[in-house]
Amino acid sequence: MDERLRRWRLVLGAAAASQPGDEPAEGPLREMDQVLDFLYGPERKGGTAPPAPLVNRWLGDIRKYFATPVVQMLQRDALERLGLERMLLEPELLESLQPDVHLAARLLMLKEALPERTRETARMVVRRTAEDLERRLRKPLEQALRGSLRSARRTRNPRLREIDWHLTIRRNLQHFSPELQTLIPHEILGRTRKGSALRHVIVLCDQSGSMASSMVYAAVFGSVLLSVRALKTSFVAFSTEVVDLSERLHDPVELLFSAQLGGGTDIAGALNYARSLIEHPRDTVLVLISDLFEGGDEKNLLQQAAAMREDGVVLVALLTLDDEGTGAFNRELAAQLAAVEIPAFACTPDLFPELMAAAIEKKDLAEWMGKFGLSPKGK
Repeated sequence: MDERLRRWRLVLGAAAASQPGDEPAEGPLREMDQVLDFLYGPERKGGTAPPAPLVNRWLGDIRKYFATPVVQMLQRDALERLGLERMLLEPELLESLQPDVHLAARLLMLKEALPERTRETARMVVRRTAEDLERRLRKPLEQALRGSLRSARRTRNPRLREIDWHLTIRRNLQHFSPELQTLIPHEILGRTRKGSALRHVIVLCDQSGSMASSMVYAAVFGSVLLSVRALKTSFVAFSTEVVDLSERLHDPVELLFSAQLGGGTDIAGALNYARSLIEHPRDTVLVLISDLFEGGDEKNLLQQAAAMREDGVVLVALLTLDDEGTGAFNRELAAQLAAVEIPAFACTPDLFPELMAAAIEKKDLAEWMGKFGLSPKGK
């Protein structure tokens, strides 16, 4: 069998062998085939969990043969196909897992069921996940925020001490009068004091079970937002109850372990609480992260959202904040929000910095979405 066919056999598994001997030759391909067969072989269809020592060795083997994204995918499949929920209850096995967002979300969902000896290991896995995400996401978010905040500080009605003379001259060069030998400014530009908190960002995150991965990303982004001096950042988690976790934003892991993932959803109640935090509506950006399956009063939800929009709050609804795309969500409610000019769409973590920059600068978010090939959901 040539190499191309052997690789197809590796993809399709032993059931695809057309004749005896149709398997990869001894070496890495053969070992990869055995690793994959351990997870996807026919004897696993019944979900029989293999012994812990075999699982531990398998976890080491997949790291040897596959890149990190593939390792994370195989781990997720193992939890589902092999019935290895108990992997998360054993510190020895838990230490062998490659940290990723989905694993962190699963641990947070199970945290009340974790035995005492496993909780510290679980916390370590979640912390490693949060640190990996922060290394990846901090710089793009900070860069986007710096640019948007510089723009947001600009004003066309500055007081004398706030006038930006260099910017004003550049913008008015076309209005130079040769007769008078001077500029006749058509606009005077300035900047507000740099030390002031120019924007208040409120992250309102649904902590129902379906939003667990989004919650992990939201906590990391919230921690980065907190570090930006020109922003005031609030973080509110909600199910049927509302919990203000702003004081824990300095440590996203503490925030996540303080959340109570699961339960129902009362978005209207969460918006009502968020309104109590708003002091200057026109300087406030509210990011609602939810699949919009409202268990409370939808009419009240829409009224509150529309009222905040009318007051000048920039409000955007993210149906998910992860790399997986949009799962199930309430299309009817998403369409009703879009009808009052509150866009509802899925956002990947890589796009979130650009979204925050656009929101802070009060750009047309529908136009911004079009730039990235996005469209409001529910339409």
